[in-house]
Amino acid sequence: MADISLFPDGVDLVITAVERHPKQRGQYQVSFGEYMLLIHEDTMIKYRMLKGSIFTKQELEEIVLANEKQRAYVQALKYLERKQRTKKELAERLRQKDFGQAVTEQALDRLEREGLINDELYAKQWAEQRISSQKKGRAWVKQELRQKGVDSLLISEALAEVSEEQEFESCLAVGRKKWRQTRGECMDKKRKTGAFLMRRGFSGELVRKVINELVREDGEADENEEPFAFD
Repeated sequence: MADISLFPDGVDLVITAVERHPKQRGQYQVSFGEYMLLIHEDTMIKYRMLKGSIFTKQELEEIVLANEKQRAYVQALKYLERKQRTKKELAERLRQKDFGQAVTEQALDRLEREGLINDELYAKQWAEQRISSQKKGRAWVKQELRQKGVDSLLISEALAEVSEEQEFESCLAVGRKKWRQTRGECMDKKRKTGAFLMRRGFSGELVRKVINELVREDGEADENEEPFAFD
């Protein structure tokens, strides 16, 4: 796209040609004699940029800004078509495409108003899926959502909606599998299984409960043995 600052001031700028860009879908080359702008189809239609139409440089500057906002919005929609993302993730993607901060923020605000991005809902769905289906602990999920730029309060609210029973069942299921795969004496199995569960983000207290349950299931509990505690 030509630099709009290079367009002449104080003269009528007449569109001499409008051509579809051969490689960029939805983009049009709008020519003003020797000058040319690359404009998104939606912007071109909105401002009726047809051959023979006349604009001033000031009007074109406003159109170029509106075009950037529209391009950022459309690019964000493309990312959302693949999978749901947080506001921070979309902002990073748009910056990689060289969109400015102001344009990026306005595009994201529009997506929020339209309900197409919602960090609160995203966090709740992520927490439920990761704990119940992926068998991850709260600490793991909390760190993931932080990295995705979700607000701390929204993370806390999302994790609060996952019951302690849900997390216990997930920890027990993945712990049971690890326990059965681990060879050695009971203490070795406790240590290795406990460390494995801690790495998956489960709390020490929850790991203790699960390990003691696995010992009972295995019939290896000793009346004189102290309950397992994992720090």
